[in-house]
Amino acid sequence: MLKEIRPAIMMVVLSTLLFGLAYPLGMTGLSQLLFPWQANGSLLTRNGQVIGSALIGQSFTSPKYFHGRLSVTTDTDAHGKTINAPYNAANSSASNLGPTSKALLDRVKGDVKTLRAENDAPIPVDLVTSSASGLDPDITPAGAYFQVVRVAKARGLAEQRVRDLVEQHIEGRFLGLFGEPHVNVLKLNLALDALS
Repeated sequence: MLKEIRPAIMMVVLSTLLFGLAYPLGMTGLSQLLFPWQANGSLLTRNGQVIGSALIGQSFTSPKYFHGRLSVTTDTDAHGKTINAPYNAANSSASNLGPTSKALLDRVKGDVKTLRAENDAPIPVDLVTSSASGLDPDITPAGAYFQVVRVAKARGLAEQRVRDLVEQHIEGRFLGLFGEPHVNVLKLNLALDALS
């Protein structure tokens, strides 16, 4: 019996050392060597302070800032009740509301009404819908241009100056083929603060 158990135990130990220790350490070291900024969370700093990640959206509610996509992530309060917690990276998820959901339709109608009050232009769909993760840090160029009027007015800047800033922050397709052009909201807002 020991003859059959010994190889099994050795395989468990070897597999644990190889796939549970050596491989993760090797990949961590390799990623730190080849892609240190990405491996450390793509953190953005201002005056030496970390203020966020380029990979995870943040909640901007002031009219002086560009707003990102809606986040429907949640958390649990001290009493175990589910509460809204936008951009909660510990609970990345989409809502379970389907296209025929009255709650979803009411929320979208409310968001459209709010956006119409700030700009009468056609509303880009990414400003009234959430992403699957609820953590999307990017918006479409159309979503950024839509907000130029509000941001320029709130900051007392010329619309063209803010529009030019948006233009400078449009990131194209990866390798010219993959994905869609997008604007990272945190990077744009940091540049907006630097402009002011």
